[in-house]
Amino acid sequence: MLTLSSPLDMHVHLRQDAMLRFTAPYTARDFAAAVIMPNLQPPVTTLEQLLDYRQAILHAAGHPFEPLMTLFFRDYSLAELEAARPHIIGIKLYPAGMTTNSEAGLADPVLAGRMLGHMAELDIPLLIHGESRGFVLDRENLFLPVVDGWAREHPRLHIVLEHVTTREAMALLDRHENLFATVTLHHLLITLDDVLGGLMRPHLFCKPVAKRPEDREALREAASRHPKVFFGSDTAPHPVHAKEAPGCAAGIFSAPVALPALAACFEEMNCLENLQAFVSDRARAAYGIIPPQKTVTLRRKPWTVPARLGDVVPFLAGETLGWKVAACT
Repeated sequence: MLTLSSPLDMHVHLRQDAMLRFTAPYTARDFAAAVIMPNLQPPVTTLEQLLDYRQAILHAAGHPFEPLMTLFFRDYSLAELEAARPHIIGIKLYPAGMTTNSEAGLADPVLAGRMLGHMAELDIPLLIHGESRGFVLDRENLFLPVVDGWAREHPRLHIVLEHVTTREAMALLDRHENLFATVTLHHLLITLDDVLGGLMRPHLFCKPVAKRPEDREALREAASRHPKVFFGSDTAPHPVHAKEAPGCAAGIFSAPVALPALAACFEEMNCLENLQAFVSDRARAAYGIIPPQKTVTLRRKPWTVPARLGDVVPFLAGETLGWKVAACT
């Protein structure tokens, strides 16, 4: 038996409308709280939108759960930021066009300076999808000099590099006290070879793309031990017709298997005792938050991940997992 206290998912895409009503209960069942990404259609850029979206999430959740809300990065006034501050855990920055619904993202990093200063002044964390245009395997590393510069120029700004995938990104954490990172379940388990090494597996296609085995090993080492690395699933569902199609949508729906698969992964790494820190304690310390109390119990009980849930294929579909969520109280 394994007991986790107030597990947190620090990066989720719950989508909107019917997809929100489908996805929210999976995250809300197993996690006390989660950081909600704002790249909807249209993106969440006003306080009114944010509060409406929060209510929609709570209505759909079906379990006790706290959505930790974010705004989509744009050129906000200081007054807008001051009004939003009590309602948000951070602001999410997307480089324009680099992932789903990011067309309205930042076109030029130079333009971010004034906003970053305001955010540092108000203690609003900056959450970054860190990729630049370039060869797909290099996009994250190409963006690292931008992150390095921002962390150096704004030492009071709390920066979270989201869903990191490379050794180089992990190395950057140790250069700046104000820099943190989330790691996904799927990047702990797969490499690019799993996606493209045989037949194309569209339900493993995500952005940032899975990288090399040596990158995965660096992520595993950091997830198991690094005090500034914590869990963010980047669970991002798409209907089957959007995944099994030309122009395959990027995203992996991992919420239904997150905790059981993480337990198996950490057990394989011989550090199951560190899972509590990865899925809760480090994020609490990094953000200075006190989440709602929730106790999640997992038991050793083999089960097979369904081939399909509604109109979505979940991560690890058809595979047998040795751990299963037994109770959430």
